[in-house]
Amino acid sequence: MQNKGNELITLAQRIRALGQTALAYSENEYEIDRSRELLEISDRMTAIVSGMREDEIKACYHPVKEYVTPKVDIRVVIFNEKDEVLLVKEKLDGRWALPGGWSDVGYTPVEVAVKEAKEETGLDVRVVRLLAVFDKRCYDHPASPFYVYKFCFLCEVTGGNDDLTFDILDKGYFALDSLPALSLDRILPEQLALLDTLRRDPEAKVYCD
Repeated sequence: MQNKGNELITLAQRIRALGQTALAYSENEYEIDRSRELLEISDRMTAIVSGMREDEIKACYHPVKEYVTPKVDIRVVIFNEKDEVLLVKEKLDGRWALPGGWSDVGYTPVEVAVKEAKEETGLDVRVVRLLAVFDKRCYDHPASPFYVYKFCFLCEVTGGNDDLTFDILDKGYFALDSLPALSLDRILPEQLALLDTLRRDPEAKVYCD
């Protein structure tokens, strides 16, 4: 369930999306001014809830000239023979998450999953199937300026090495009842539990919020 803070963040994200879209299509100064005011209101609301400065929030966004859509986060789900999940330690916050990141233009979602696994863990993987698509607003993640869909792909290791990228401090397999401190902006314990349930059933339908 969403807490009140996340509900306000979702409203702020919606206001910003409306403002950015309106600004992209505005044709007179009145419409432009009203659109910019919506962006300011959104940034102010986000700052109040998140504790970030308004200029920091504004810097997260680039000017857009078309309809605003959610960002796509691709995550790689790998379990070993002991039913432990592979996690990487993020340099950004020193906490652990599923390997992955923002989707890249020019790559399919499956290709992004394979690329992110290689870049963050050094492992070569094969995508088995899509397990879940999470709408970030439906869960108790920390406040974020972005509206995000998370695609979680079950993968199996086919080779590779122990190479890590500059933004990953470490990697390791963990039992679900003995998880390290998670990067809660990226993944939650209840999401990992659901992914584990889904991957155990080959006939399970893709979970989608």
